[in-house]
Amino acid sequence: MKFTAEQIAAYLHGDIVGDAKTVVRTFAKIEEGQPEAISFLANPKYESYLYETQSSIVLVNRSFTPAKPVSATLIKVDDAYAAIASLMTLYERAVQKRTGISPLAYVDETASVGADCYVAPFVYIGKGVKVGNGTQLYAHVVLEEGVEVGADCVLYPNVSVYHGCRLGDRVILHSGCVVGADGFGFAPTAEGYEKIPQLGIVVVEDDVEIGANACVDRSTMGQTVVHRGVKLDNLVQIAHNCEVGEHTVMSAQVGVAGSTKIGRWCMFGGQVGIAGHAVIGDEVRSGAQAGIAGSLRKGHVTVQGSPAIEAHNFARSSVVYKKLPEMYAQLNQLQAELDALKKQLEK
Repeated sequence: MKFTAEQIAAYLHGDIVGDAKTVVRTFAKIEEGQPEAISFLANPKYESYLYETQSSIVLVNRSFTPAKPVSATLIKVDDAYAAIASLMTLYERAVQKRTGISPLAYVDETASVGADCYVAPFVYIGKGVKVGNGTQLYAHVVLEEGVEVGADCVLYPNVSVYHGCRLGDRVILHSGCVVGADGFGFAPTAEGYEKIPQLGIVVVEDDVEIGANACVDRSTMGQTVVHRGVKLDNLVQIAHNCEVGEHTVMSAQVGVAGSTKIGRWCMFGGQVGIAGHAVIGDEVRSGAQAGIAGSLRKGHVTVQGSPAIEAHNFARSSVVYKKLPEMYAQLNQLQAELDALKKQLEK
């Protein structure tokens, strides 16, 4: 990696304050800056590091004005955080790009693998599979019969995509991720639980990223759908027949029960649980460990707690909850005093 401030500013549509010929070769946090590194400043809490950093270039927001002299070359952009992410993505794609099909991989003769793909040793590509151009399949990836994978996807080691499932373009699946396992469907009988066949598929649309050991189950019939731009953290569980709306994000260990429909641009903190057959509207935000027991159809709300309630009510309730032991003691004391007054009045 070797770029000048002039090249970076042109790519990011930024404005240079300093030397346009400044060269960088790596990335560094602003507090750990080093010569020929590029850093960024987005959070005002880190501004003090700007005046002492050794980084050669620092990305800042256009609205930012330094309070002291700065030795680094500044590039002013609309959003410094988004800009550094864009640069890092560009760099990652450049250094990680591999091509070629290993002789130790199994590719069925009926499968189709696009141009500039990488297929690592011990990858299994089954009958009728289609893999788009530029996709990277790392060791022990399994694509079962009839799977379709779009262009420029990255499937890390030990990813499994079950038969018939479809991935869009630029999908990233991290190690151990499973797409298309059977949904948890069983009918109780006198003898035990009879398995309900799961005959549907999973559709993962463009620009979705799913974390390590996360699972998206195939539908009983029809499709389980993860829409465009969704980001799922490690150990997330999406059950059968669910639908996750565009650009929704879920932190680790979120669990979504079957047939739940989730809207666009929702955010769920770690360990949130969502009951089955719920309808969650757009832009719902949920704090960590919330238990969403039913639908939030209107959306545009922030909830917390279990069962989940609106966040401001939860905060007020939490204050009361902390005082319950004292309040209980006071209630018992008042009850005793009331009983004593009743006895006196009866006399």
